[in-house]
Amino acid sequence: MRDLLIATTNPGKLVEIREAFKDLPFRLLSLQDLSGAPAVVEDGATFLDNARKKAHELARWSGKPTLADDSGLVVDALGGRPGVHSARYAGEKATDEENRLKILMEMEGVPDERRKATFVCVLVLADPSGEEIVTEGRVEGRITTRPKGNGGFGYDPLFLIPSLGKTTAKLSLYDKNRISHRGQALDAMREKMNGHSFKGWIALKSKTNS
Repeated sequence: MRDLLIATTNPGKLVEIREAFKDLPFRLLSLQDLSGAPAVVEDGATFLDNARKKAHELARWSGKPTLADDSGLVVDALGGRPGVHSARYAGEKATDEENRLKILMEMEGVPDERRKATFVCVLVLADPSGEEIVTEGRVEGRITTRPKGNGGFGYDPLFLIPSLGKTTAKLSLYDKNRISHRGQALDAMREKMNGHSFKGWIALKSKTNS
C-alpha cells in the first residue's frame, strides 16, 4: 500500500481528509507520523501559492506524494480579510477562539446584509517528480454575531449557511464534508486522482472503482 502524506498538523483538517479518503488504497500519514519535517513558511499571496509551496517542498523532502491545503475565511466587509492569514489572524500563535473573537470585534455593528463571507479551500497533490493536481472549493455564508455550535474547528462556529439555518459547527462530519469548501475540494481531488497517472507510480483509484 502506497503512502500518501497529508501536509498538516491541524487535527481538524486531518479528521476531515481521512474521512473523505478512507476508501482510497493508501496509508494516510500526517506530519506527526514523520520526524524532522521542515517548517514551510506560508508566505504566499494566495491560497494556491501556499498550498503549492507546502505540497512540493514536503513531497521532495519525504519522497512521498503529498497533499497540502490552504484555506481560510474571506469576509466582504473586511476587504477580504483574514484570507491567507486566517489561521494566525490574531497573532502567530493565536488560538481558534482568539481568531474568532477578533473577527467578531471587527464585525461589531455590521448589519446582516453586509456580513457575507466565503470559505475557500485550495488543495494541491504533488508528486516528488514535480507533477501536481490542483482543486478548489468554495461555500458562501454569513458571519454570525456570536459563536454557535461546538463541532468543527477554526471559524466554523461563526459561519452560517443561510439555506440550512446552521453554522458549520452544528453540522455532522458527514454533512460538513458533503457541502463545505474543503469537502468540495476533496471530492474534486478524488475525481481527478481516479483519472490521473503520475510519472513513476500507478494511477490513484479508489477501491470501489478498481
